[in-house]
Amino acid sequence: MDFRLSPEHAAFQREVNQFVDELLPTGGGDARDEPEFAAVARRELAKRGWLALPWPEEYGGKGASPMQQMLFNEIMSYRRVPSFSMGVAWVGPSLMLYGTDEQKARFLPRIASGEDVWCTLYSEPGAGSDLAALQTRAVREGDDYVINGQKIWTSGAHRSDWGWLAARTDPDAPKHRGISLFCLPMDTPGISIRPLVNMTGDHEFNEVFFDNVRVPAAQRVGEEHRGWYALAVALDFERSSIGATSAARRMLEDLVTYLKAQPAPVSDANRMRLADCAVAVQVLRFMGYRIAAEQEKTRIAPTLPAQMAKLFASELNQRITTVSMQALGLDAQAHPAAAATERWTHGFLRAVANTIEGGTSEIQRNVIATRGLGMPRG
Repeated sequence: MDFRLSPEHAAFQREVNQFVDELLPTGGGDARDEPEFAAVARRELAKRGWLALPWPEEYGGKGASPMQQMLFNEIMSYRRVPSFSMGVAWVGPSLMLYGTDEQKARFLPRIASGEDVWCTLYSEPGAGSDLAALQTRAVREGDDYVINGQKIWTSGAHRSDWGWLAARTDPDAPKHRGISLFCLPMDTPGISIRPLVNMTGDHEFNEVFFDNVRVPAAQRVGEEHRGWYALAVALDFERSSIGATSAARRMLEDLVTYLKAQPAPVSDANRMRLADCAVAVQVLRFMGYRIAAEQEKTRIAPTLPAQMAKLFASELNQRITTVSMQALGLDAQAHPAAAATERWTHGFLRAVANTIEGGTSEIQRNVIATRGLGMPRG
């Protein structure tokens, strides 16, 4: 494939960078540390139709090509502008494929405008990587479903307006069947949210409990008992982003810049480790470009490259943060660390979860082997 940008793509890249120049606050700090910045960014992106950039214009997007979306994601992630939205990334595309006309009219405009923030209610204490083992029940009672059960590791549940819920509607069916998908307001009576604070002190995740939560049947998405198939498509949307590539590249560049400014020279061993990471970052970047190129041709999220990119990105992030600890020495390994090295200490601790969240590395390898390479199970 040709990795050179077309004149149109290069012009779009410049336009996005100019937008970020105008959006970012002055002072040189990390904009992600500003509590209100994510909301400001979301509003400004929505004004341009960039929050839901690849969506059709009728739903509030720009109908952007996969390559434009890739360039946009790359810039936003590299320059640390919060632009990711679960509603845009997989809830909306799933609704376009499986939702009713009424559901599309109700939910899609408010996702594209940034008015509604969504969380994903998939994982459970006994169903993480083996997601089809989920046990949260949805029992039909007249025009409603009654939800009982528990979800865990729900990112952003405490600040979400809506939840994208997978629940079991037929307990007697094989585990990949008998699952249905629902849209439900997170302030529905019977929902309680409990924070899960990780070892970096951050509140990203939550436990969510459902106690006789009533959801109108009109908010079920797709056919009853066939939600697994829509869920699997949504996971492919989740894993086809290039954002992790840019984040790794920026982290490595920042580390090298910091090390160059220190009086003590970097050891030969650490130079080799840094060089190895730099090569791997470029490999991951080209994987992201390959995904975008394939989507340009087929308009389908390519399962094998998407799974490969997710696996490679999560493990590379752990490699880079480990090298940062080796290169920065004992100062960076203290917690809390000195302000100058705190970002890498935080990153090292946070990276532990990378090979678990969104599907463990073991599960990714199984999916690559079976769905991607056609290898037998067992």
